[in-house]
Amino acid sequence: MSIRFTNTLTRQKEEFKALHGGRVSLYVCGVTVYDHCHVGHARGAVVFDVLRRYLQDRGYAVVHVRNVTDVDDKIIERARSESPTGDLKAAALAVARRYEASFREDFDKLGLLPPRYEPRATEYIPKMIRFIEDLIPGGYAYEGTDGVYFSVRNLGREYGRLSHQNPDQMIEGVRVEPGEGKRDPLDFALWKKAKPDEPSWESPWGPGRPGWHIECSAMSTNILGNLFDIHGGGQDLIFPHHENERAQALGSGKPFARYWLHNGLLTVNGQKMSKSAGNVIRIQDVLAKHSPDVLRMFFLGAHYKSPQDFTWERLEEAANSYDRLVGVFQNMQQKIGTGPETGSKLLEQHRDRFFTAMDDDLNTPEALAVLFGLLSTAGSRLQGRAPKPPTPDDMEKVRFILSQVQKLAQVLGLSLASFGANDPLVEQLISERDEARKQKDYAASDKIRDQLAEMGYVVEDTSDKTVVRKKV
Repeated sequence: MSIRFTNTLTRQKEEFKALHGGRVSLYVCGVTVYDHCHVGHARGAVVFDVLRRYLQDRGYAVVHVRNVTDVDDKIIERARSESPTGDLKAAALAVARRYEASFREDFDKLGLLPPRYEPRATEYIPKMIRFIEDLIPGGYAYEGTDGVYFSVRNLGREYGRLSHQNPDQMIEGVRVEPGEGKRDPLDFALWKKAKPDEPSWESPWGPGRPGWHIECSAMSTNILGNLFDIHGGGQDLIFPHHENERAQALGSGKPFARYWLHNGLLTVNGQKMSKSAGNVIRIQDVLAKHSPDVLRMFFLGAHYKSPQDFTWERLEEAANSYDRLVGVFQNMQQKIGTGPETGSKLLEQHRDRFFTAMDDDLNTPEALAVLFGLLSTAGSRLQGRAPKPPTPDDMEKVRFILSQVQKLAQVLGLSLASFGANDPLVEQLISERDEARKQKDYAASDKIRDQLAEMGYVVEDTSDKTVVRKKV
């Protein structure tokens, strides 16, 4: 079965065909670095991490680009509040670098694969200026009193195709701010002339800074080319950001992205996440209580295009689910040990189900069900055919199934590694408990079990040894 994605541009599920055979070009909008990242950022990042992992597992070389917006109104306002009398440009740069380091730390902890390229907006300003200059001769850009604007009407019917809106209807909700020098309410800023004390860069239109939308158009096409495979981001970016990105590219004669993928929005307790509502959940808040795999498990439990509601209770459910997955996996691994691996027809059926689910627009809930189904199959093999114990052939098949479970879990970015006891004290307690059980000193055995439980370990007994796994 071929890979199929729902393309936002056409609203159709389409067969994916890479432009250059085994190479996929992927551009995903990154974060604006004015604060710590929240779980909404995490969902989008995990979705496109899974997309990349899956494409790579299918044999594609993925050129992944994720930008960093390090010049923006919010960054400037934060810098102004922190350094009201200092050099605002230097203060804004300091704010951006501080929160850029924070998001990198968060994303590393989440186990996200690093992008091939991670351009900063401030590093591409000369290329943005050239991009804007290319738009002027064709009438797609003009200089106003306070900056340079994109002329939306000159793009004709192409404007609104991505967001599936009619420009005549869009204008009803558009408001022109006092002092804006644009000719049409729908037009948007490509270059903003600097206000007093604002960070600025030199340009043909005087000191200023780029508009938000021009950043991604310039960076994506400069790195990936005028036509590339996939552009991704959250559904909140479809309009105006991605619509305007596409408009700028088309205005300069660049075909731009072929497939547009957007993940659903994340709410918190049924409400939009916002500082005013006081319900912003940072990635750091979650990782202080749960492992990164638990948060990933939570996201994988919903289709990436669907809205998802975050509650601590639902995250706890994901933790319990992941705990079961890891617990069964670890228990079986310790029971069977290592040895040769052989395939089975039943395993191939499960693997086919996994890849069929992922081929069908990244259906991760179904893919997770396959992992649990594989472990159930392995458990049945391990129990043997009553009243007979499992045969050597059964044990070999279980080993192979577990190896495949681990490989498929890695496609989803699940490590299945947040278990086990690398702590020397834990290893010593396990050894002491095994000896106590051997000597039938059940009081000592129970005492050590309680001690391990207090340390955060689940204790399970096999016929001859103690198996522990860290609670997630």
